[in-house]
Amino acid sequence: MTDESADHLKPLLDRLNVLIVEDEAIISFLIEDMLLELGCRNVINVAGVLEALSALDENNPDVAVLDVNLDGEEVYPVAEKLKTRGIPFVFTTGYGSDGLKPEWVQTPVVQKPFRADTLAKVLLSVLEGAQSG
Repeated sequence: MTDESADHLKPLLDRLNVLIVEDEAIISFLIEDMLLELGCRNVINVAGVLEALSALDENNPDVAVLDVNLDGEEVYPVAEKLKTRGIPFVFTTGYGSDGLKPEWVQTPVVQKPFRADTLAKVLLSVLEGAQSG
C-alpha cells in the first residue's frame, strides 16, 4: 500500500523491527502493510498499554508507532518506557500535535489519515535523531 514516492525510502527502512500500538485493528494492519512494503523486517502489533509494555519486556524494536488514544486509554506510559530505553517513536492521532499532552508536543506526530511516504519520512527523521543524539 505504498505510493510511488515512498519507493526511494525503502532501503532506509530495510530490516527494521517496529512496534505498532494501535487499538483499531484495520488501522494497525494498514500500518503494518505500509511498513512491510517499506522494507521493515518485523512488525509487532498490540492494541493496549499493558500489552505494549509486555511486548517491550520481550522485544527490542528499532522504532515504534504509537496511537495516542487507545480506546480511551492514553499511550504515554509506553512512550515513557520507550524514551527511557532510547527507542525512537512517533505518535499517530487524528488531532495532530494539538492532541498531545504539553510535555509530549515536541515528539513527532503523524496525523491520521496518512500515506506510507509520510510515515516513512517521519520514522527516518526520528531514527536519524536517535543516531545523532
